[in-house]
Amino acid sequence: MAEPTVLCSNDIMGGTPVLPGKRVPVQTLLDYLKGGQTIDDFLDGFPSVTRQRVVAFLERGAADEPWVSKIC
Repeated sequence: MAEPTVLCSNDIMGGTPVLPGKRVPVQTLLDYLKGGQTIDDFLDGFPSVTRQRVVAFLERGAADEPWVSKIC
């Protein structure tokens, strides 16, 4: 089974949607991209996150904020 692209758990950042295993809120990624910054800019700021994880999140269509808020 494929690893989830978003994780929500009350034990991790109070249930905030995060990139699995990284405790980096997906909203942070969305804010970077909406602000005109690139994936590379985001990865520079969060070196524990892989490009593969970001691309998987974006390919799934998880960047649609209403979807993100409904998963948790």
